[in-house]
Amino acid sequence: MSSLQDWLSRLERLHPTEIELGLDRVARVARALDVQKPAPKVITVAGTNGKGSCIAAMEALLRAGGHSVGAYSSPHLLRFNERVRIHGAEVEGAELVRAFEAVEAVRGEVSLTYFEYTTLAALWLFREAGVEFALLEVGLGGRLDAVNLVDADIAVITSIAVDHEDWLGSDREVIGREKAGILRPGAPFVCADPEPPLSVASAAGGLGCPSYFIGRDFLVDGAGYRFGELGFELPPTGLPRPSIAAAVTALAVLGALPEDVEGALAPLELAGRCQQIHWWGRSLLLDVGHNPAAAEYLARRLEGNPIAGETRALVAVMADKDLPGLFTPLVEKVDSWYPSLLPGNERAAGCPVLIAGLRSAGVAEGRIRADCAPVREALERALGEIGVKDRLLVFGSFFTVAEVLQYIREGGDGEPGL
Repeated sequence: MSSLQDWLSRLERLHPTEIELGLDRVARVARALDVQKPAPKVITVAGTNGKGSCIAAMEALLRAGGHSVGAYSSPHLLRFNERVRIHGAEVEGAELVRAFEAVEAVRGEVSLTYFEYTTLAALWLFREAGVEFALLEVGLGGRLDAVNLVDADIAVITSIAVDHEDWLGSDREVIGREKAGILRPGAPFVCADPEPPLSVASAAGGLGCPSYFIGRDFLVDGAGYRFGELGFELPPTGLPRPSIAAAVTALAVLGALPEDVEGALAPLELAGRCQQIHWWGRSLLLDVGHNPAAAEYLARRLEGNPIAGETRALVAVMADKDLPGLFTPLVEKVDSWYPSLLPGNERAAGCPVLIAGLRSAGVAEGRIRADCAPVREALERALGEIGVKDRLLVFGSFFTVAEVLQYIREGGDGEPGL
């Protein structure tokens, strides 16, 4: 039997492109694998930002209510196993290998992308485990994403913003239409975007979906949440409240909320999502945000959590992102910047691109460390330069946060070698 790493390496070689939108190929294999309905209840979550937070909140709430749950999300930070959870625990490598072997046994000559292959494996594992609820996070878009081969009993869209323009376009109406592709005729739909494009409401109306929109059907006012007769305070977490509220609303519609909603949500956290870490006597805030909408959320978080010292930012980002748009919301919230590199990542922005993006966003020259060290080296420098009253924001990509988390894991509780 091959190891999990052997399988993952093989999957990276099986398909010539990383992304190939469309359901025909993956649906054929899904039918052969008999995973079109991996659980009695399926909840599919799409959105530009906040999908993982919504999935995590629903998972916590369902488990608090005694339900068995399978959760599928992507990408991972440190281990591939993070993508597939059953009963709240990451699936072990041997089980993932067994799932990959099951997919391989039926796919025949059908070519599958890495994401399609792993989606099928997750669905197979959920069916094998007999979970009551399958929570599925869309990878890209919605309509043509592999996750959409499954008919959702309720669909959630967390947010709609411009990202992945090469695949989804640069117009929110078009992007909204793609994300609304996860809706099914007559099945309920929850939307956490406060200003959804008309295309979303139009799609829901055309399909006869009972629809629940934030600001109209359920409300979030500060920490307060209300949906019909249901009302309580959302406990403070680093996760976006609209996504948490959407999770609560979706489960309320399904009649699957636990008695103690606040108690279930109170300990909720998600690695890399406004994750606060104190390490080597310094304060770090880690966030995988990589588009302007995510940066605006980060800016609000920083403003709502003032500190006595300075805020510095270590950022490494993919070259195909809107760099000025990513940096602009944070210009007035960050005192100095450490543009950083991800050696070996072909998609990552180089030093000239990063600095040009910062300049275009209006960051003054004197606030930019222009030598652009690799992430780990930049982290060591920053930790050596900030004081105990300062904080270091690390953001821009899953890869960036993963690099820092791995470095922290390797470094333990020791002192920095500066």
